[in-house]
Amino acid sequence: MEAMIERCAGLDVHQETVVACVLFGRLDRKPEKTIETFETTTTDLLALSDWLSEREVTDVVMESTGVYWKPVWNILEDTFRLVLANARHVKNVPGRKTDVKDAEWLAQLLRCGLIESTFVPPEDIRDLRDLTRYRKKLIHHRTSERNRIHKILQDANIKLTSVLSNIFGVSGRKILEAIINGEKIETKQLHELVDK
Repeated sequence: MEAMIERCAGLDVHQETVVACVLFGRLDRKPEKTIETFETTTTDLLALSDWLSEREVTDVVMESTGVYWKPVWNILEDTFRLVLANARHVKNVPGRKTDVKDAEWLAQLLRCGLIESTFVPPEDIRDLRDLTRYRKKLIHHRTSERNRIHKILQDANIKLTSVLSNIFGVSGRKILEAIINGEKIETKQLHELVDK
């Protein structure tokens, strides 16, 4: 394999640790390597960034396994050219697998230009995606709770939907509040609450 990058690093990222392997040296020779393990706390990830900078690393690769790569990416993205590799595309040879070997394998592939980066949108778009996904989840939870309340009412033979199109509208909430307060509601009162 022909080398293309003089100073690069491969990161094997886990929940609590990051194993970093730096390969450096002339392109026409076998590279030297340095390996270090860091914790995934912000302080240690900043130390990782400093450690990579001290070794004049220009390019860094990590696998896109789970969500563990995100904090590492956020700390390193302004300082290095980052490559996020799809785990399926960079699988190592089967056998005795270690974090150090994985980090070294990633660095070797990057040094030879053999890793195609997964698209990572800019930070503001990533933040917007997270907010949108969270909003969608909240809407789903709200819908689930509304369905549960509707089922409880049906089980109790309280047929609000025969009087209201939306039992969670203003009138519906007034009626639900009256029911929760233990008030007995007759049909005439029900129509009065709906008309208010």
